[in-house]
Amino acid sequence: MNKLILETQISIDGFIADKNGSTDWMIWNWGPEWTWDEDLQKYHTDLNKSASTIIISSQMAKEGFNAHWQAAASDPNDKRYQFAHHIHHASKYVASTTLTKEVEIPGGWDKTNILNGDLKESITALKKSASGNMIVYGGATLLANLINEDLIDEYHLIVNPVAIGSGLSIFKKRKQLKLIKSTPFACGVVVNQYA
Repeated sequence: MNKLILETQISIDGFIADKNGSTDWMIWNWGPEWTWDEDLQKYHTDLNKSASTIIISSQMAKEGFNAHWQAAASDPNDKRYQFAHHIHHASKYVASTTLTKEVEIPGGWDKTNILNGDLKESITALKKSASGNMIVYGGATLLANLINEDLIDEYHLIVNPVAIGSGLSIFKKRKQLKLIKSTPFACGVVVNQYA
């Protein structure tokens, strides 16, 4: 069965965004100035390219995930090009019980489908039918639901060297993980990989 990989940035005190949803505390908050060091950029790009399918939240779809990475994939001189090119051409699923393809999203629905119905059943079926591993990028609600349902097989937590005091957490209950590897990077980020 294929794996579902979670990759997310997180503060040292365990939040993926502040209480207003802001990520301006991150060393790189997904913008055009890729402020991670080259080794971390490569780690991130290689991890993304190891997955054939990308799962995102409905909020990310409506906020322009597809359009954002399509723009980066259109410029071979953009440092994010390889990562963005893979996202643009990979199969994508939007996890949503309410969104339909009649709703326009920035960047359109090209190579993007909706994963609706029971989350556990849908993800389990996708793990069996997908052509390779899957990676999920999402908001706190989607990620927390996937974690609570024990659907994440591998965690890559990109720990930024900042505490924000309060915010949005993806861990809503006690969760025991097994540390596989911890890798520090020159920009100050540590990536903790767990199973």
